[in-house]
Amino acid sequence: MDKFSWSDRPGQIAFPVASAGYPLIFAAAFVTAVLALLALVLPALCGLIVTFFICYFFRDPDRVIPRKKGAVVSPADGKVIAAGTINNTKFFEGPCIKISIFMSVFNVHVNRIPHEGVVKKISYHPGKFFSANLDKASEYNEHNAIFIETEEGKKMCVVQIAGLIARRIICRIQKDDRLSRGQRFGMICFGSRLDVYLPAGTKLNVTVGDKIKSGASVLGYLV
Repeated sequence: MDKFSWSDRPGQIAFPVASAGYPLIFAAAFVTAVLALLALVLPALCGLIVTFFICYFFRDPDRVIPRKKGAVVSPADGKVIAAGTINNTKFFEGPCIKISIFMSVFNVHVNRIPHEGVVKKISYHPGKFFSANLDKASEYNEHNAIFIETEEGKKMCVVQIAGLIARRIICRIQKDDRLSRGQRFGMICFGSRLDVYLPAGTKLNVTVGDKIKSGASVLGYLV
């Protein structure tokens, strides 16, 4: 029987929301309240819809994490748009497996650690804002790369990539942090992409077109 566990303490409310969303939610709710007090019915209804959408976008559901040995879980909700072996990338020395996950504005945008390990380096690069589903987004868009090494010495990299609409990358971890599989570490606001680089030989568990969930879906198994 497969084993599962919580990587973070479960929330105490029925609809948990990421802390990054609170300022936007409060601002939208305040504007909506003012419009309602001024008896501007249509604008107030639009404000209410916007407020509910912001709450929906910043939702942060708890997830149970698979604990099968060597399992690498998805760092993001979304659709797999690339999965295969590549060479010569600045995020990994030598041949590796690259998995790209595209997040639409309707996906949960909280990001999670794919495998337990130690953060060896975090590298942020400003850049452009091409649509996140394009291949050139990996190289040219604003991105934040997190390099992780497992206890067994396996190396991997998770890259948060800003998209056409996404203009804010949030990363709450630092170099030398020891992290758990499935642990929350940040998010990207309003549509974006994450790339995962794994050692060559990793047994893939996803294919292009798969819809996956952060922390719950297994991308592959380290060997």
